[in-house]
Amino acid sequence: MLHARHYPGDPERPAIGLHCMMGSGRLFEPLAAHLDGLIDLHAFDFPGHGRSPDWQPEEGVDLHTKVTRHAARMIERPVDLIGHSFGATVALRIAVGVPQAIRSLTLVEPVLFAAAPAAARRDEQDRLARFEQQGDWDGMLRQFLGDWGSPGEIPTDGPKADRLRRQMRMVVDTNAALMEDRADILRPDGLEQIAAPVMLIAGAKSPDIVHDISEALAARLPDVGRATIPGAGHMLPLTHAEQFADLTRMNLERA
Repeated sequence: MLHARHYPGDPERPAIGLHCMMGSGRLFEPLAAHLDGLIDLHAFDFPGHGRSPDWQPEEGVDLHTKVTRHAARMIERPVDLIGHSFGATVALRIAVGVPQAIRSLTLVEPVLFAAAPAAARRDEQDRLARFEQQGDWDGMLRQFLGDWGSPGEIPTDGPKADRLRRQMRMVVDTNAALMEDRADILRPDGLEQIAAPVMLIAGAKSPDIVHDISEALAARLPDVGRATIPGAGHMLPLTHAEQFADLTRMNLERA
């Protein structure tokens, strides 16, 4: 059973928040506080994250599919989807699959690497591959968290360190799916069918590849706005919560 989080608000505006890898549903707590009840926001912790149990691989079901199915089961009527990083790619997958179920789509730096130019994808893969080849999971953690906006001391002993290492392995496994778009999110005439308003948000200090991805997605989405927050990096939902909330509100009001 995945841990569920609820930030109560207007029952007529159901919303689902989908967090990043190595994060949790708590990512949306600052957003909910700034939106002051505008939406009724539910956010669950992915397997192996937050208060949810560890990820147990299933035959033929990867983590992306598991999270997508769980989120899709929560939708009973048109919903506002808000996703960050990995969670934003899940939101896109749902929107492409059932566009009529989406009221609005607010995406912070969706890491759908398959949408980026080939050279940028290779660079992203190579950044972590050398650590994997050496079996240096702690080094990979430092590289990954530094690249994506969470530098600082990383525990090397105890339960928290062990879970971080397990999460890092999940990141590596999931990156392959995102590099190859195994869920076929980018299929012809898929993004073009999303009629709901979409807001693509990025941090000015984020890795270049996220801007490449946003540009590629925006070129195909019928109703899309883009915003870049000055001084922000990948973890902008936490570091720039007020600006994130303002942009989310703007998109919600368009729906």
